[in-house]
Amino acid sequence: MSTRECDVVVVGAGTAGAYAAATTAEAGLSTVVLERKSAEETGHIACGDALKGADAFPDAIPRSCIEPSFTNTGVDHGRFEIPREDTVLEIPVPGELAVIDRHDFGRRLVNGATDAGAEVHYDTVVQDVIQRPSEDGTAGRVEGVRAVRDGDPVDYRAEVTIDCAGALSILQDEADLRAASFDTNVTYQQFCSAYREIVHVEEPVEWSDALVFKPTERAAGYLWYFPRTATEINAGLGFQMTEEPMALVDDLKRDLRRREEFDGARVADKLGAALPTRRPYDSAVAPGFLAAGDAAGHVNPTTGGGIAGAAYAAQYAAEAAVKAVSDGDPSERALWEYNERVMDHFGARYAALDVYNVLSTAVDTDELMGLLAALPGERIAESLYEGSTSLGLRDVVQIATSSAEYWREILQFYRTKRRAEGLLDHYENYPSSPRGFERWQQVRDRVMDEVYAVTGADPKY
Repeated sequence: MSTRECDVVVVGAGTAGAYAAATTAEAGLSTVVLERKSAEETGHIACGDALKGADAFPDAIPRSCIEPSFTNTGVDHGRFEIPREDTVLEIPVPGELAVIDRHDFGRRLVNGATDAGAEVHYDTVVQDVIQRPSEDGTAGRVEGVRAVRDGDPVDYRAEVTIDCAGALSILQDEADLRAASFDTNVTYQQFCSAYREIVHVEEPVEWSDALVFKPTERAAGYLWYFPRTATEINAGLGFQMTEEPMALVDDLKRDLRRREEFDGARVADKLGAALPTRRPYDSAVAPGFLAAGDAAGHVNPTTGGGIAGAAYAAQYAAEAAVKAVSDGDPSERALWEYNERVMDHFGARYAALDVYNVLSTAVDTDELMGLLAALPGERIAESLYEGSTSLGLRDVVQIATSSAEYWREILQFYRTKRRAEGLLDHYENYPSSPRGFERWQQVRDRVMDEVYAVTGADPKY
């Protein structure tokens, strides 16, 4: 067995891994990225390919490096197809939006990290963490990982380890994080199973300026059609793992056959994945250890969008790592500022959005679609992206009057919205150190109890 020593080891060369590595390497730290895939396959990830906020990404990797992978920058709204209501909703999407070639985007991200000075080890499978035992009952410090590279075992020892290994990361299974603040309250029910195909059509689609969404016929899920170009479509679907399993491939093909625009279509690529549809981790730090991106639940739980959150979280994690290495103090307290920055930037908003995800598990799919059809498009957009909406009681009365069939669902949505706003307010009080963390969680859990009571949903956490 060989040993490699470095300042920072990053596990995973996806969006989070690339931005974390670029940030620490640019700061002068010796940085090694471990990626299980080959160089050619790196970046080949099951993704919807929609990139929200494309104009405002961290500058650790220059926009000029990734912009050539933007294949469609003309998308400006969402198109919700609701067959039961014979309705199509046009929902505005705030901020710049681009649809990308995800494989090309991923390879360009890795190039950006290596240009900054990071070293990437491909074909490297992480199997365990290296963790110093604790003698006082506190969490033992993570000091690196054990991996197999090209068939040979290698110990990677580092001052700080950044987990960017994706959903249900093996690092979190192998590390003993019970005595740390690190969120271990993670179960499969908080994830979504998804599948997508890249489909080429003969004629340009009429909706090349929109992200198309549609409810699935079975289970709590939705289909999507995202145009990389007017003739190259990312078509996919997903369902919450709390529901009965779907035949993802068959269900997607069934819907494709029903759409005239896909007559004679050719499938170029197929891929499946799991992604978190839950709130961000309450804490993603432990001594010598941080997690970012899907590995820390940094995904919009209502849309599944995770690229922007991963990029910013990774930068914040890397900046905390740089300071920890400089100060010689990678303790949980020293790394805590990372949690604060995530919650301040998007974590609180994503936690509030998760309330609507909870609501969706308790409402019949047809009733939910009827509710969406009754609500104004701008209010839906606020709920999907902001975690709050300006929908007031007067609006509720007016909408319910015009949509009497769904007045109960509309009232329930309004009550849920009030709890989501209360949760958002509570996240503004996120503690500035681990000392106030347990008390903050207790209050937050009481707010979530109110959410479950209002929605009728089973507890998610």
